[in-house]
Amino acid sequence: MNYKLFANVAKKMVDKRGGTEALKQDLDELQKIAKGKGSVATKAGKATEALKNPRPRQTEPPAGPADASTTPKGSAPPH
Repeated sequence: MNYKLFANVAKKMVDKRGGTEALKQDLDELQKIAKGKGSVATKAGKATEALKNPRPRQTEPPAGPADASTTPKGSAPPH
């Protein structure tokens, strides 16, 4: 078995999902599903959907209101 190839494929999959932080978020979501209400079949379906359709990940904090230092020249700051 070629472990280096396996490691490279695994790394690409992790990167495609959004990195290790995204994996931690996925794990948290799956744990919430597992602890939630419903049958095992329902939980399995929810977990499958969660993994097929990941939520968009926030890599940066949401932008706050613009201030004068970020306002382009010639335009007024927002009110």
